[in-house]
Formats: sequence, structure tokens, C-alpha cells
Amino acid sequence: MAKARAVLKRLKAVKNIRKITRTMELIATARFKKAMDRATQASAYTNKIAELAGDLAASATDFVHPLLEGRTEQKNGVLLILTSNRGLCGGFNAGVLKLVMQRLREAKAAGQNISIEVSGKRGINFLKFQKTEYDQSFTTFEDKPRFDEVDSIAARYIAQYTTKRIDFVEVAYVKFLTAAKQTAVLESLLPLAKPQARTGGESAIDYEFLPSPREILEEILPAAFKARLFKCFLDSAVSEQIFRMVAMKGATENAGEMISSLSRQYNRARQAQITSELSEIIGGAEALK
Repeated sequence: MAKARAVLKRLKAVKNIRKITRTMELIATARFKKAMDRATQASAYTNKIAELAGDLAASATDFVHPLLEGRTEQKNGVLLILTSNRGLCGGFNAGVLKLVMQRLREAKAAGQNISIEVSGKRGINFLKFQKTEYDQSFTTFEDKPRFDEVDSIAARYIAQYTTKRIDFVEVAYVKFLTAAKQTAVLESLLPLAKPQARTGGESAIDYEFLPSPREILEEILPAAFKARLFKCFLDSAVSEQIFRMVAMKGATENAGEMISSLSRQYNRARQAQITSELSEIIGGAEALK
């Protein structure tokens, strides 16, 4: 009887867990759809403003914006790490943090001084566990990053880069490619990439600058950088929901398999108990004859 009760108790616990994981899967699915819409819309804007900035920079040959100037020696830089505030999202954080540790080892070997900034409690806890110091931390970014919050971070990076306090800005995050594919990447955001020649036989657009190339580029290029950084936060947000959705779906399916196995164990234990009780009753009846 004790064995049957233990199995039944565990069976009830697993059923409760399955309800929780199924609920979390549904929540992650709903959040994923909203986050994907935001990331898709931002992608179109980011690509267009980058194309416009490239055309303008290529046309204004007599002026080079500070954000386009690369450094001969990259000694000081910023590494921004985007992780989640919560767990239960599979290997979402692990892939990013693996790239981070590899980059820090390379920086140490090259003699680079990297200022680490991390978003997400999981990344903060990991760095503390690794006894790695960081300079800034953020825990306010969830599945709906706000542009004004990212804007303040981007403005600080721009100011540090233009005053030559830093030589590069890199971001480690999970990039959203499609609903079926996301990958952890380490991207360099500053300096901005040099304008590329148009492909496919497209001719460069001849712009007429009013009031001047300098004033226009001083508005467009920082805006392009801010849009790209914001896109990194949006990609990370939608990728997190996808990872959590997949992880919770797997947990729900595993719980279902465990419930089936425990149900069979309980039925066998109950059957053995009933058989034992019947044998005792029959034995007692025979003894009375």
C-alpha cells in the first residue's frame, strides 16, 4: 500500500508541473508573436536607415564622420552582454556567455582593456560566479525593450567614441534570423561599417545636401547606430521567448511521458495490492472451513 501511495503522490506532483509548464509555454508563445512583430518592423527601419546612411556617407567624399573612423590600435572598448532576467529558457544564455568568455580571453591575450556592461540577471549572476568585474548592469529590459532606454545607452557610447575614450563597441546577444533559427553572435557596432558599393548594377544616388553634408550626417549616422543597437535588444527579446517556448514545450512533453510511466507503475502496484488482499481473504476463508 505504501508503494502505491508514493507513486500516486509523485503522479499528482508531475501533473501539477505539467500544468505549469504548459501555461508557461502558452505565455511564451503569446509574447513571442508580439516581440517578433516588433523585431520585424524594426528590421525594415534599421536596414533602410543603414542604406541611407551609407549612400550619404559615400556621396559626401569631403567629410568623414567620427563614427566611421576606425582606430589604428583598438586598446579600450565596451562589451555589452544581453541575457535574460529569468531562467527556464533552454540554452539561450549559455550560447551568449560562452562567446563572452572566449572574447575576454582573447582580449586579455591581446592586452585590450574591455569595459563590460551586462543586461539581465542571468548574465549578472554568471559574471559574479566567474568573479569577472563589470561596470554597468541593467535589469529593466524584458520582452518589450523601450527605445528611450536604449537611446540613453547608445548616446553614452557615441559620446565616449567621438571623444576617443573608447575604440570599439561590441554586443554579445542571440540574433533572431527566423522563427526556426536563432544564433548567439558577437557583433561590432562601432566604428560603423564603411559604406559598401551597391551591387547588382545599381548606381549610386546623387544627393544634393541642404544645408550641408556635415549637418545631415551628424543626424543620420548616430540615428543609424541607435537603431542598430535597439535592434539587438529586440532580437534578444524575441529569441528569449522562442527558447522559452521550445523549452517549456519539451518539459510539457516529458511530463506527459512521465505521467504515462507513473500511471502504469501505479496500476501495477494497485493490482499487486488487490491480488495480495484477495489471497489473504481466500486464505482466511479456507482456514475457517
